Amino acid sequence: MHHLILMLTLLMIVIPHPVNAEWKASTNLQADASSNTNIETPVTGQVIQGSVVIRGNTNTDGFQKYEVDFSYSEDPTHTWYLIQESNLPVQNGVLAVWDTTTITDGEYSLRLLVSLTDGNEMEVMIDGLRVRNYSAVETGTPAPFPPYFTLVPGRPIIFTTPGSTPTSTLTPEPPTPTSLPTNPAEISSSQMIFSLGQGVAYSVGIFAILGAYLGLHAILRNRK
Repeated sequence: MHHLILMLTLLMIVIPHPVNAEWKASTNLQADASSNTNIETPVTGQVIQGSVVIRGNTNTDGFQKYEVDFSYSEDPTHTWYLIQESNLPVQNGVLAVWDTTTITDGEYSLRLLVSLTDGNEMEVMIDGLRVRNYSAVETGTPAPFPPYFTLVPGRPIIFTTPGSTPTSTLTPEPPTPTSLPTNPAEISSSQMIFSLGQGVAYSVGIFAILGAYLGLHAILRNRK
């Protein structure tokens, strides 16, 4: 009998007990109306790119610490990867910054897990977040909302807001060079050839006159 009681006691200690989660938000419900814990952005179904600022609230009674994690939606193991954790409550502010350039494009889930001083946990999940850093964004979907942007040579900067279509800034066209007016003092090649021909003709004429003068002078000198 004593052995049976001892075995039952050991089984009760060894068998794991599930964590008592106070509440869990569904896909369409980001926060419980009675709680101050929520994720404001990003929202379900949103396309995200680059470094994404995750905003929300963790300022609730009995707050101890919080962590923000992400998981691949199609991962059967439902493994969560830590983005950021803190023991400071946040009131309508930045919970974490998620660099999505380090992961492959696809659908992801986001989780805010708040630990309370009484041992309970509060969990908020945002599903259907679509990371599109290296692939095209599907038409008819919510536009990406990058809180930070990266300057890429040759590409315009894109600013978007949730639920709107991205609008790009106009890229200035390179200025067209304007032809300069003709310089009146510039000498063309034809004018240069004509001037050179005139100079040669004048030189030949001068030498001819000088030769005739010298010949006539020699003849007159011989007659004397």
